[in-house]
Amino acid sequence: MAQVPQTFFDALAVRTWCGLALRSLGRAREEIDAINVYPVADGDTGTNLYLTLESAATAVEAVFAGYETGRAEPSLADAVRAMAHGALIGARGNSGTILAQLLRGMAQVLAGPDDAARIDGPGLRLALRRAADSARQAVAHPVEGTVLTVASAAAEAAEGAEGDCGTVARAAYEGARAALAATPGQLAVLERAGVVDAGGRGLVTVLGALVEAFTGEAVREAPYGGHAVRAPYGEEAVRAPYGEDMFREAPYREAALRDASQAAEADSGDVHARVESRSGAGPYASGTGLRASGGGPGASGAGRESDAGLGASGAGRASDAGLCASDSGRCEPGLGADAAGTGGPAFEVIYLLEADDAAVARLRTRLDALGDSLVVVGGDGLWNVHVHVDDAGAAVEAGVEAGRPYRIRITHFGLGDAHTGRERPPRERAQRAVVAVVPGEGLAGLYTEAGATTVLARPGEPPASGELVQAVRRAHAREVVLLPNDAELRHTAAAAAEQARTEGIRVALIPTRSAVQGIAALAVHEPGRRFDEDVVQMTSAAGATRYAEVVVAEHQSWTTAGICQAGDVLGLIDGDVAVIGADVTATARIVLDRMLQAGGELVTLVVGDEAPETVAAHLEARVRESYLAVDTAVYRGGRQGALLLIGVE
Repeated sequence: MAQVPQTFFDALAVRTWCGLALRSLGRAREEIDAINVYPVADGDTGTNLYLTLESAATAVEAVFAGYETGRAEPSLADAVRAMAHGALIGARGNSGTILAQLLRGMAQVLAGPDDAARIDGPGLRLALRRAADSARQAVAHPVEGTVLTVASAAAEAAEGAEGDCGTVARAAYEGARAALAATPGQLAVLERAGVVDAGGRGLVTVLGALVEAFTGEAVREAPYGGHAVRAPYGEEAVRAPYGEDMFREAPYREAALRDASQAAEADSGDVHARVESRSGAGPYASGTGLRASGGGPGASGAGRESDAGLGASGAGRASDAGLCASDSGRCEPGLGADAAGTGGPAFEVIYLLEADDAAVARLRTRLDALGDSLVVVGGDGLWNVHVHVDDAGAAVEAGVEAGRPYRIRITHFGLGDAHTGRERPPRERAQRAVVAVVPGEGLAGLYTEAGATTVLARPGEPPASGELVQAVRRAHAREVVLLPNDAELRHTAAAAAEQARTEGIRVALIPTRSAVQGIAALAVHEPGRRFDEDVVQMTSAAGATRYAEVVVAEHQSWTTAGICQAGDVLGLIDGDVAVIGADVTATARIVLDRMLQAGGELVTLVVGDEAPETVAAHLEARVRESYLAVDTAVYRGGRQGALLLIGVE
């Protein structure tokens, strides 16, 4: 894709760079995943870099979209700050977290105190130096032969270049390439595997896109010192979520520019847990899991969290895994344990954290004592924390003590020796799986406990089709039932299903419009019956479930129930505003009564974190007193956007 050369670094250059880098990482993602052996050989470095940069690109696009046609474009400061913030909140894994800090370091220089409209070559040199230094400072125990080495080499090469931004960018790229080729000689695990560092390889790709943004000429990659590129997991390496052809066409291009709101865990064998930022199951954990399919309306309850405070996803207590095999009982500090030498911690823990600098300094010390691969990036009150530990609960509790952690993701490295770099035998595909989009961490745990592979859709951050495709792959099944659980995700889910079908996976899309419809569908799911019959039964159960939600209006608006004001409580039934009220509990009761006027056997309530504590108890009492033949199931939804979700079957 030819680009118009740009001499200076301005807002348009930021946008162009992000787009080109996203495309380049999409092409290189599979290769980068395949050579990922350090710090953990989990085959996801390319995926994590791609999703991190996708989040950055989405933030930049949002800034440009905020300017009306005919108005001036955003300032350089606006664009680079959006890029850095997007990368920070969307950072995935060790490599993505370091990339986020590299972009943040650049933004600190490019934004500048004088809010310049554009930066020249010397300014870019300073930005690259700040990026390399800040990334190194963010890593608890820097190791040479990694992306940190490649970033430092890029900065050093740029410092020796005289000229415009294109000249400086090319010097940085060439310096990074040379450093990347030398990484096997600096890190024994790379030499044994016959590969270069995967994170460094990704950074070279990003810098190559920077060269193209300024010169209009695409760089040509060459072999790195003769080192082979081989996949440690054989044929199980995951394909890129977007190929070049997909990226050119709608709706895939639009999807590629959306925020990847959930990590795409590339290894389908991993066990994933999502954790609330508080311990304990909450007041609604009166039972376990979904009601039994075929058992009629039944047990209410939320699915109790484990004693360690983990979501109900099968991970168990982190410290029980005990996979760190060093003599000291703790893995060697660094970016990670030497992947071919010792074992390593069992869990990767990542979360965003709102905290002040002093609290983060204490958190670094505590997490450094718990595990390895510690990277803490960010600033100005918002941080992205990444660490590998055996006790995931302790890592989360440390974050709670430091401030407010959220978007917590825990990945179990599995029993496939991800830290040792040994090949895993290909896993046999399951016959059937369910993939579901869920709006909150509480429902993610509930769905996972019921056997579904989940994609978390946070408020205002719908998943892209690439994320859904990756979830289908992660489910590792011949047949997949896809539950979008949102009417607005219909086209995105359809695009993902079509892509998965081209890969030989049989996919059925059930057009669920709410998570409560998905719960009803999942409750009657029976993997043992014929695929078509199972899909029909799940579709029927979803279609027989009316859904509602209670939300707070953000601004004045015309609705089907009249004019609402900002702050009004809205009750939506089947997608349309039916009630406008001032009190959450009273509005919810009116909505529930209207839904039950048409009959029903089971009421499902999914309570969000911001809902009044008494709302569920009030509605349960209402059902017991006025609808004697109706049962109630209550679940805790977490930060799900809506105050309350209601389903009536």
